[in-house]
Amino acid sequence: MVVAQPVIVAAVLWWISTGAILWLVRRNASTFGASLALGGVAAAAAVGGLWLSADDASANGAYVAFGCALAVWGWHEMGFLMGKLTGPRRTPCPADATGWRRFAVSAETVIHHEIALALTAVLFVALTWGQPNQTGTLTFLLLFGMRLSTKLNIFLGVPNPPADLLPRGLSYLGSYFRRARFNALFPVSLAASIVVTILLAEAALTSTGGERTGYILMLSLAALGLLEHGFLMLPKSHARAPESALWAWALGPETKPNHVALATSGEGDR
Repeated sequence: MVVAQPVIVAAVLWWISTGAILWLVRRNASTFGASLALGGVAAAAAVGGLWLSADDASANGAYVAFGCALAVWGWHEMGFLMGKLTGPRRTPCPADATGWRRFAVSAETVIHHEIALALTAVLFVALTWGQPNQTGTLTFLLLFGMRLSTKLNIFLGVPNPPADLLPRGLSYLGSYFRRARFNALFPVSLAASIVVTILLAEAALTSTGGERTGYILMLSLAALGLLEHGFLMLPKSHARAPESALWAWALGPETKPNHVALATSGEGDR
């Protein structure tokens, strides 16, 4: 039960928090202000909780720090998916954009959010520097790394880009996704994810107490990140994608398709 508890906690928090965000961003836009304000209060409290728990090396300290990191991450994701913190470009990808120009215009759609995440990561490092409980900071950095890997692979091309998860207000982002059978970055991303997962498993096996709990929480999150990467490489299907099925309760009985066509690459969409 010592191992099972943090695994269950991480999986349930990941599932519920992701679903809650997907549900909130699909409500009427008039609710976004209140949702972001309440989320901001929770995020501010979570930053304080992270700082206060930084010197608590117990299992409870690890749980608190982990939950605080997820709360701040969730607020950032709400801001992005509600269209409040994205980038200066809010239009579909130009039809003639290829190569580095396509990368540049794609970056313009999300750059403000990426900068905000990076600054928050720096804040977390500063608040917990030299303290025994690094669970919250490492969790946030792990989420940041997994997100960057996912976004780059979606940009380069995967069989199953998660366009169905985009709220209507961000449907234009679908035009920056590329559907392809394979991209050269994916095996590198997969290998890096596996290495990180193995290192976290090794750290969990060789540590004790609260430190062990923290590593198991992060190991669970890394394993879920591997699962999400696997979803990207599933063959194209007209049925509801696995990631949509996981959060069907938040998305509604039918996930409406993106109104902006996905880019394709070579034979990837055949």
